[in-house]
Amino acid sequence: MIRKLDLLFWLCLVGVFDVESHGVSVMVGDSVTLDSNASEIEQKNEIEWRFNDIRIANVIMGNPTYHDYSRFKDRLKLDRNGSLTIKDTRITDTGVYKLSTIISNRESIKRFSVTVYAPLSIPVVTSDISQCSSGSKCSLLCSVVNVSDVTLSWYKGNSLLSSISVSDLSISLSLPLEVEYQDKNTYSCVLNNPISNQTKHVCITDLCRLCSVPSSDEVHYGGGTEAVIRLVVTALVGLAAVAAFIVLVYDIRSRRVEQETHR
Repeated sequence: MIRKLDLLFWLCLVGVFDVESHGVSVMVGDSVTLDSNASEIEQKNEIEWRFNDIRIANVIMGNPTYHDYSRFKDRLKLDRNGSLTIKDTRITDTGVYKLSTIISNRESIKRFSVTVYAPLSIPVVTSDISQCSSGSKCSLLCSVVNVSDVTLSWYKGNSLLSSISVSDLSISLSLPLEVEYQDKNTYSCVLNNPISNQTKHVCITDLCRLCSVPSSDEVHYGGGTEAVIRLVVTALVGLAAVAAFIVLVYDIRSRRVEQETHR
């Protein structure tokens, strides 16, 4: 009961105004500054920074103090304006940072929703030979692993063909695409998040080369007429060579017998 009365008494003395919210994105390993947008701190001003409701730094009477919080050890820096810099950011630094500034018994609150992103890997594109259609189609699959808050997309030139997005951590993410194996257009698979992207350009001719080879059924039923003709011609040439060899051997033996007879 006493604590509730203390809280009500404090709220009566200190007015709250200028509640702001900001979204901030940063890459792992980079530094990020959460700007207070305040002029130089005066001796009578009080500033406090909290991370997910845990106090991590404050300034009283012009003296900055960093609290013993192992997550940010030696990585926090307060400037003369009360802005907070986080150095060598990590994925675990993702969260809500709250800045409370008390000036003339009035409190200003700012919230920063910080998201730290890991570097993106280049997507891997493979062709699925088992999915080659009987016509001229080729199935491609673009894949990535261990990603979160990303979008995976297929492009034909600059035109978006399809995409898929995930917000939570995903062990793997894949997006299929069916193309003509003789297609000469430029295709690419793009992985992106709010601050970066990685692109894999695709050569349809190379990836779909095996899809362009006629199947055994196509050869049998006339789809590979040219291949059949080549096989027949090769066989005939082989038989002719064998016959010529046999005639040559017979001729040599006949001459030897004839020579021995004359002796």
